[in-house]
Amino acid sequence: MAHRSPAEVRRSLGHPIVDGDGHFVEVWPLAHEEIVAFVEREGGARLRDRFLAGHARPLDTTAVAGDRAGEAAARAARDRWTAKSSWWGWPCENALDRATSHLPALLYERLDEIGIDFAVLYPSMSLAFLDLQDDELAPLLCQAVNAMHAREFGRYADRLTVGALLPMNTPDGAIATLEHAVGLGLKAGVISGFARRPIAKLEREHGPLDPPVVRYDTYGLDSAHDYDPFWQRCCDLGVAPVSHSSTQQYHVARSVSSYVYNHVGGLARGHEALAKSLFLGGVTRRFPALRIGFLEGGVAWACSLLADLLGHWEKRNARAIRALDPARLDVDALMGHFERHGDAAVRASLASLRAYYAQPGARPEQLDEFEAVGIERAEDVRDRFVPSFFFGCEADDPLAGWAFAEGVNPFGARLHAMLGSDIAHWDVVDMKDPVPEAYEAVEHGRMTEADFRDFAFANAVRLHGGMNARFFEGTVVEAAAADVLAKEGA
Repeated sequence: MAHRSPAEVRRSLGHPIVDGDGHFVEVWPLAHEEIVAFVEREGGARLRDRFLAGHARPLDTTAVAGDRAGEAAARAARDRWTAKSSWWGWPCENALDRATSHLPALLYERLDEIGIDFAVLYPSMSLAFLDLQDDELAPLLCQAVNAMHAREFGRYADRLTVGALLPMNTPDGAIATLEHAVGLGLKAGVISGFARRPIAKLEREHGPLDPPVVRYDTYGLDSAHDYDPFWQRCCDLGVAPVSHSSTQQYHVARSVSSYVYNHVGGLARGHEALAKSLFLGGVTRRFPALRIGFLEGGVAWACSLLADLLGHWEKRNARAIRALDPARLDVDALMGHFERHGDAAVRASLASLRAYYAQPGARPEQLDEFEAVGIERAEDVRDRFVPSFFFGCEADDPLAGWAFAEGVNPFGARLHAMLGSDIAHWDVVDMKDPVPEAYEAVEHGRMTEADFRDFAFANAVRLHGGMNARFFEGTVVEAAAADVLAKEGA
């Protein structure tokens, strides 16, 4: 546990602390009323009734429906292989922290006590609306939530800002909700890391299945839609989209009995799928100004992914792949080796083996799977990856320092790891813990002071300020953020 107070840590630093991923928990009875009224006003009684019928449910971790219903529900969960969802996810024993998670005024009042100068916050219960597969209702619900949060947090804008919910089922729905959010004065946005799509053959032959059998659409490679208009609109409006999605509910290896089993690695798996898709789909090449955040999953997966992408490019780029072309196999030379070094069974079968190896090999339409990325040299892998991606790490993540390990990462890369406190959720026992816990990385030698400045301040500025140079105007960190951006020419 942390052994220094947040104030002590904060006083020892020469820079502010910007929380790149804090949370609040909606007061749901009041939120529900406001959302229903918005949906009825903007979408009419039909969509209101669809919402009230339970087509979109918030994430309520205090209620575990299966457990309340006993053995029958447990049998049903096993029958459908429904993943054990999050349960007991909000602070309870610490009533002050629980109230702080609900009340913007109290959080604002406690920021100095917590040790945070400025926080980018995201909702909790309404995040579930991002996963709704309803092209009509999802944008409307997200717009309702965004309007509510813009009103609730607007008066605290000098130290708090809230990320808008941006549904990604279709580019048009995402763009409409993004434009609506910016019109409300919101300047950050959270997307679902994937859209669940039916598998065409199964749907065609069997209709909608229950439980559904789906694939992940990650908006870049193999997407059902062209999401370039959305990425362009993000650039136009200066909003850095961040993902906060986990595969824990849908992963093939999910557990029906253990939330811990499902949660461990769930965010990292979801983020890796999205990052690979955007990279290999050429999104980071086509939109070099776009900044994308991956929250709460740490950065270790990204360090590994960068190295893995580089390794694959080195062996399977447009030039290297020719060494693997079956048409280039010298069958005569191969048979000579078989004849000289094969055992009796091999030598007795030389004629049939020759016929086997002489068969023409399959030839895919696209030989260069990195074509969309536009890589000319190995360093381009780093340059299409590192500037575009930012990685939220919780304060107690012992591997966050890997991001800054220039002697380990390819070409001395420094990945954009940033502090995400995750306050208001179960993994923060006390809201006064994250800042001292994060600084333990310096005390234990996993980060330098310069690394920590990037981690706890500058990288969050680069993510949001790199898209919108005015993002931090009017905030308590305006001058310090402007200095970071000025040095990078933003």
